[in-house]
Amino acid sequence: MDRQLDAEVALRLAGADQRYTRVRRALVETLAAAGRPLTTPEILVASPGLSQSSAYRNLSVLVGAGVARRVSGTDDHGRFELAEDLSGHHHHIVCYSCGKVADIAPSPRLERALDEAARAATGFEVTEHRFDLVGVCAECR
Repeated sequence: MDRQLDAEVALRLAGADQRYTRVRRALVETLAAAGRPLTTPEILVASPGLSQSSAYRNLSVLVGAGVARRVSGTDDHGRFELAEDLSGHHHHIVCYSCGKVADIAPSPRLERALDEAARAATGFEVTEHRFDLVGVCAECR
């Protein structure tokens, strides 16, 4: 795993009075390697030996410390990914049929257009945003 990411995660957990345990390190490694938000069942498949209760408990700690964030899909499963400032800015595409959520890199042109539209319509200065495109994935079509 990236040493810089590892060090930042350790700092954030320490700031929340939490330790960077073996289980939390495994969760961070799994989320970093995934390249998309994962459900808890997907995390458990990717991290054999991790119990469901431990995964839920430690994901909650990672979210609270600002290491991970919960991403909503169109189904009942919450998904988790590394915090955007750790993983890089991106948007999501969400399948309303199967619930799959995938990352998509925005173009600089789209980013400027979103900022300009918000400013022109409301005078609002955007400092960050989250943008999900909802439709049907190739597998469900």
